Amino acid sequence: MDAKDILGLPKNSLPQEKKPRPQKDSQRKPDGISREVYALTGGLAPLMPAIDASQLKKRPPTDEKITWQWLPFTSSARKDNLELYHWARVVNAVPPTGDYSFAKYNKSVDVVKYTDEEYEKYLTDPMWTKEETDQLFDLCQRFDLRFIVIADRFPSSRTVEELKDRYYSVSRAILIARAPSPGDVSGHPLVKEPYNVSQEIERKRALCMVLSQTKHQERKDAEVLAEAKRIAESRMVARVAEESELPVPSNAGPESAERASVPGDTVSPSSNVQLPSAAVAPSTAMADNASTLASLRMLRVYLRTYALEQMVQAASSSAGLRTIKRVEQTLQELGVNLKPRVPTKLVCAEHLELRKEILTLLNLQKQLQYKEAEGSSFRDASYADTPGTPKRLYRGGDQDRTFVPDMSFGGERVGKRDQKRKAPGRLSEAPSSPAQSKRPRKLKASDL
Repeated sequence: MDAKDILGLPKNSLPQEKKPRPQKDSQRKPDGISREVYALTGGLAPLMPAIDASQLKKRPPTDEKITWQWLPFTSSARKDNLELYHWARVVNAVPPTGDYSFAKYNKSVDVVKYTDEEYEKYLTDPMWTKEETDQLFDLCQRFDLRFIVIADRFPSSRTVEELKDRYYSVSRAILIARAPSPGDVSGHPLVKEPYNVSQEIERKRALCMVLSQTKHQERKDAEVLAEAKRIAESRMVARVAEESELPVPSNAGPESAERASVPGDTVSPSSNVQLPSAAVAPSTAMADNASTLASLRMLRVYLRTYALEQMVQAASSSAGLRTIKRVEQTLQELGVNLKPRVPTKLVCAEHLELRKEILTLLNLQKQLQYKEAEGSSFRDASYADTPGTPKRLYRGGDQDRTFVPDMSFGGERVGKRDQKRKAPGRLSEAPSSPAQSKRPRKLKASDL
């Protein structure tokens, strides 16, 4: 009994055709990568771009035969001509020649040598004997100025600082004595920067104190430094605030005061004339100038052209965009650059002063236009005295007279037309009585 009997299927049924499985796209292994490394990537593309195969593995030329042989060698760093052996790369049965490749790292210090006559003449010191000095220079030659090792092997009890001081003082004295003139060796490090024993001792003592501090002392020192920084910043802010409270800078004292007084004297008492804000509020520009100077002092270091731009913006902050463009146009007409080519302090001050004078000139021109417009309005009003202009009224007369139009043909239309042509702001015709000024009341049904 099989599965077909259980399911009730006939046994002679045709077998189902198997669907072909989709073939997987086989990716070719790139050149220059081993099969094991490529299998670790899982067939995915590498994150970094692949390097050219010629750069990954350079095969030797076919005409070279390379072997490794056990060959002897000598080093120029040794003075005993010791012969040792190592594996060497041999190309076409030709052994390598030349010095040992690591001999170039053998560096030695040129220690100054002195004679007995030079010692007696230049190097005598009551704290040091000639035997101790000879031993010191011998150890310096052997151990390449490693003073820790030299102090460990020095026969008498001398500190590292004492050994350094004696060696550098002797070397410096020999160099100066052998030089034809002191200027020839003035640039030598031993002469230019002599060894200071007290400074070296103090440096090591301070370093020892820092390295021996506990965590609590380190936190306390950090708090003290933070508090000192906060105090310095608060003092700086207070100093800047005091400087910003100054009334007027020293380079613009009486002249700026005169310019500030000119617009105020020319203000018209009439209420219908409006002056520019830059002419009536010079104190605002001064306050902006002072605040700009204070902000520049906060920067400590800044370009003078940047300071000039800030001062120009502060001086023309109350002016409009059209006024600023007219100032720049005036500068171009005068042949002056908008930014000085050589921005020294004096040039920048004169450039800023010229801009202020041009701005004052433009404000005065505006006031002149207002005055001319006001004068023309008074002249137009004076024409009302002539008999040919009955529509005009007397301005400044004792009494206002009303014009009564002729009620003949076309008189009413002429009166309406004249009423429409009245300019705004002129005195209107006053009614002779309150009764004439009221419109007639409409009749109601109760009045009949």
